[in-house]
Amino acid sequence: MNIATLIAVLALAVVLFLVIRYLIREKKKGNKCIGCPYAGECHKYSDCGKGQ
Repeated sequence: MNIATLIAVLALAVVLFLVIRYLIREKKKGNKCIGCPYAGECHKYSDCGKGQ
């Protein structure tokens, strides 16, 4: 494995780590639609209308 391949693998590993960390943090905040600007107000996941 040469140095360029090693740098590319390390860069991908860092990006993957940051993405997973972001997803976990957003899930802990309660956002169901991560990345959606209306994640906190989405009617798709609201309790309105359930049981009716």
